[in-house]
Amino acid sequence: MLETCISAYKLWQGYFRLFTKETKYTLGEKIDALLVESIEAILTASFLSKEQKRPFVHRAIIKLDTAKVFLRVAWELQSLDHTKYATLSAPLEEVGRQLGGWHNQLIKQNSTDKKSVEK
Repeated sequence: MLETCISAYKLWQGYFRLFTKETKYTLGEKIDALLVESIEAILTASFLSKEQKRPFVHRAIIKLDTAKVFLRVAWELQSLDHTKYATLSAPLEEVGRQLGGWHNQLIKQNSTDKKSVEK
């Protein structure tokens, strides 16, 4: 998952350079920051104990989903052409699915752990 996210970020960097001056320093920088924050949250979660992971996985999901919304805005403003938008969206969707699965797994583990303590 982290590797897919990093690969998508490297792809994004190539596209970010092509943004016009009007959108590069507003929308482009916002997307860049959100993607970096997603990677940071995923990396942090990967080093924590299972009890501590969930808030960071949740943060990564929020940051990634927000970046995807702003990428759509960039596409609608024609800062990204259709091909670039589609090419970048595919790995980000995959990372989103993986993060959702990870988050759901942590919720299930947490509820299972609570039931074990109660017994």
